[in-house]
Amino acid sequence: MSYEKTYHEQTTIDYTLRLREILKTLPGFARDYFRAIEPVSSIRTRMNYAYDIRVFYHYLMENNPVYRNYSIDQFMPADLERLEPVDIEEYMEYLKVYKREDDEWMTNGEKGLARKMSALRSYYGYFFKHQIITKNPTLLVDMPKQHDKAIIRLDTDEVALLLDFVESAGSKLTGQALTYYNKTRQRDLAILTLLLGTGIRVSECVGLDLKDVDFKNNGITVTRKGGNQMVVYFGDEVADALMNYMEGDRKSAAPLSGHENALFLSTQRRRMGVQAVENMVKKYARQVTPNKKITPHKLRSTYGTSLYRETGDIYLVADVLGHKDVNTTKKHYAAIDEDRRRLAAAAVKLRES
Repeated sequence: MSYEKTYHEQTTIDYTLRLREILKTLPGFARDYFRAIEPVSSIRTRMNYAYDIRVFYHYLMENNPVYRNYSIDQFMPADLERLEPVDIEEYMEYLKVYKREDDEWMTNGEKGLARKMSALRSYYGYFFKHQIITKNPTLLVDMPKQHDKAIIRLDTDEVALLLDFVESAGSKLTGQALTYYNKTRQRDLAILTLLLGTGIRVSECVGLDLKDVDFKNNGITVTRKGGNQMVVYFGDEVADALMNYMEGDRKSAAPLSGHENALFLSTQRRRMGVQAVENMVKKYARQVTPNKKITPHKLRSTYGTSLYRETGDIYLVADVLGHKDVNTTKKHYAAIDEDRRRLAAAAVKLRES
């Protein structure tokens, strides 16, 4: 009998193999950097950084006259210190709109630009720290500024409307749409209730196995970023939705080989993926809040905001959401106090009545 890997074990294997393929498209000495950051980074971070560093080298070969005739294996560490701060600034400008290798146009907003520049600065920093290069032009270039954005989340009445809609949408459907809805209703309601009632990440949600649910203590064991496990507790509404699904559609399902332990199954009887849950959330949310772009992460924000308002304990919110740095939580939740802002609307009178 073969051992069934957990979702997180399989994801790590897939990302590791993908990273190895990307490294084949980078200069040989780049492997030293990725080997060095392994103990302090996740495999997903290293994979994303590898993609970002590859973009940098392709930019040099396409746009920098010194490297226009280079092949990727010709680059040496000394080439990194030949660049001036202005070259890095030109690369930043390039990242805003550029063509990928498959000729698809790519754009980067503030967040994407910051990540790619963070990857490049980390890459340069490794070779500079180890005295392989003597200049680090990335330190002389300002990192792109990121502006705070308003947090989009569901209001309390919208949460109720969303769950009510999932429960009763069948009354407005016919044919194949009704058949599909009936197959997925219990599962979708369980997922949405779980996300809204615990604030777990979508990756943590799809990674859940049947054994991770503990109805005795009303808790689920989730694997956080970085691989740490944590028990997240849930209330009676989440317990009811999970129990209905697990004792109903999930119990009668016949999962494909290798997916027997997965809590949430697709209609193809495989473990649901992140994209499938994102599509499901968007599908229902569009019907209830068409003016808000709701994603699983917005449901996480909805939970975090509600928990902070109810408890006023930012450290509790940080712990439950799995934030390693409480300042991240403060930035997203404690700084938002719309109730007080709304008072301002009525505080100033333009005309005396």
